[in-house]
Amino acid sequence: MTAQLNAGPAEGEADWLNPTQLPHPAFLLTVPFALVAEAGREGPPRGPSVERHRAMSQFLELYRDLTADALVYLLPTPRVTGLRDLARTASLGVVLEHLPAANVVVLAHFADPARRAGTEIALAFFESLGYRAFVPAGHFEGEADLKHLRDDVYVGGCGPRSEPQVYDWMERTFDMRVVRLRTAESPTAAPPHLDQTVFPLTRDRTLVCVEAHDRGEIRRLERHTEVIPVPLSACRAGVCNSVRVNNTVLNASHLHELRPGSEAHAAELAKNRLLEDLAARLAFEVNHVNLSEFRKTGALLSSLVMHLNRYSYRFELM
Repeated sequence: MTAQLNAGPAEGEADWLNPTQLPHPAFLLTVPFALVAEAGREGPPRGPSVERHRAMSQFLELYRDLTADALVYLLPTPRVTGLRDLARTASLGVVLEHLPAANVVVLAHFADPARRAGTEIALAFFESLGYRAFVPAGHFEGEADLKHLRDDVYVGGCGPRSEPQVYDWMERTFDMRVVRLRTAESPTAAPPHLDQTVFPLTRDRTLVCVEAHDRGEIRRLERHTEVIPVPLSACRAGVCNSVRVNNTVLNASHLHELRPGSEAHAAELAKNRLLEDLAARLAFEVNHVNLSEFRKTGALLSSLVMHLNRYSYRFELM
């Protein structure tokens, strides 16, 4: 299995590059047609409804920010009911960049049957670009729960959304190592993805909400990366839901929409200042994009963006 996965291009494919093989950052996004169309889902809404035109404008702002320095693919979005979460592109799968052929993607196996149509859409997309696509037997929610650190080392969130046996299978099949962190459950909210508490900033430094995970798990993670602790309040405001593009850290902020002096304003301001201080120390720039309409659905910045490669991480700024 491993030899086949690491094989080079087949005859006639030597001149073909997929996005993972490009010497430029590459991402996958989904235009939020389904998110907009089904914002008012059946049953009483849990919060304010999404303003469809404003959500699209915010998406286009994110798209412009990414395309300024990266190749950005848009996932085809057929008119199929039940795809309100398709905009959470990071949950659809993860590209395994450590493999020499750079053409393997592990797609999501959602616990929620209503979301499985998204996996079929992603499967067709990746196969059209020549990727070898795999779907695990256990539940798995893609890059939102599995982050590449460096070489063959990943960090994976374990919980009802992504089951630990999937990581056992990935380690055996793809010659990789997965440092496991349990994702806590809440009686009042869906279990979080790992991207809410972990953000690899460089190949050697990772922002982590250490209070959200077991200390023994954090010690195992520290064998592979320098852990930069960030407070739970900043994680709830989205500090770890950032995306790196070259020397820029892209982060979502709707600070100007919040009432000065309010608790929400104070938390958002503290998160922004924390990130800006960290970025300045490590020679990064920070760019904020307003995704307030997506926050109404629980979708944060990193959940909207799937890495097709991590080319930005090949360079150290300091």
